[in-house]
Amino acid sequence: MSGVKFAIPKGSLEEAVFALMEKSWTKVYRKSRTYRVTLDDPQITVKMLRPQEIPTFVSDGLYDVGITGKDWISETKSDVEPLLDLEIGKIKLVIAIPDIYRYKSLDEMIASYAKQKKILRISSEYLTTASKYIKQQKSYKKLYGNKDPQIVTPWMRIGTNKGVQIHLSFGATEAKPPDAVDAIMDVTETGTTLEQNQLKITEIVMQSSAHLIANKASLRDKAKREKIYDILTMMRGAVQGRKYLHIYLNVEEKNISKLLTSLPSLKKPTISPLSEKGWYGINTVIPKSEFHKMIPKLRKIAQGLVVHEPRQILELEEIKRDEEN
Repeated sequence: MSGVKFAIPKGSLEEAVFALMEKSWTKVYRKSRTYRVTLDDPQITVKMLRPQEIPTFVSDGLYDVGITGKDWISETKSDVEPLLDLEIGKIKLVIAIPDIYRYKSLDEMIASYAKQKKILRISSEYLTTASKYIKQQKSYKKLYGNKDPQIVTPWMRIGTNKGVQIHLSFGATEAKPPDAVDAIMDVTETGTTLEQNQLKITEIVMQSSAHLIANKASLRDKAKREKIYDILTMMRGAVQGRKYLHIYLNVEEKNISKLLTSLPSLKKPTISPLSEKGWYGINTVIPKSEFHKMIPKLRKIAQGLVVHEPRQILELEEIKRDEEN
């Protein structure tokens, strides 16, 4: 079987991705100060890269599969196959401006700055996304038509509209207004850092989370596809495992029907007779969100409740259907 190259993110997503991978494989090992990671599957070669680079590297076939944010997939316009939302690294890409400004939207700022014949400067790491979003604003279309905002980096300036500029940020974007720029497009989880820097959010551009992605040509390669779907199976199982609890409990025969009508099991529960006549053991998987609702009922009709958080829940039938399609 052919091996696959797997790119995982270094930086803000690193800790959450490693936690998920440790639930997906029995061995995840990384030497300190290196970028290579070893799994217990020798057919998977893993390397850590910046999440900004991963979509392009996967799209170009330098890696077969990768993990990166949906925001970077969009920003790089990479032609990749999204396989799974990993439900970690949840962030919002927002427009934020200084508290002291009266504006309620970027659209309003564009119109006002044009009227005052002032250059509107916006700082962001997301040059493509920022340019696209700015061009969608009604006031921009009215004033500038289809002209591209000028993108400003230390090496070059591109775009014909000097009235609205997007300045490449290398981090600490929230520190730049109001002295260097008038607004920012940046990511936030809670908005706290923006508030601490006297900035207010005017609009949400995009919501993002980490995704497992694959190279489209690799998916057409039968051997590589098999291994990619192994990765998908393991990681989907770990994502699902965090949402459920595996419970064991004992119940008298007379209370079984009462228990089963209120037990939200993933599949039909396993019911086994115990050594004591008239008693049965119940073994099932339930959504975590339902557990607190069940406790009052279980206290009255069950005994010996044991609760485990499953490492993985592998939905093998679903993966098999995906492979066949």
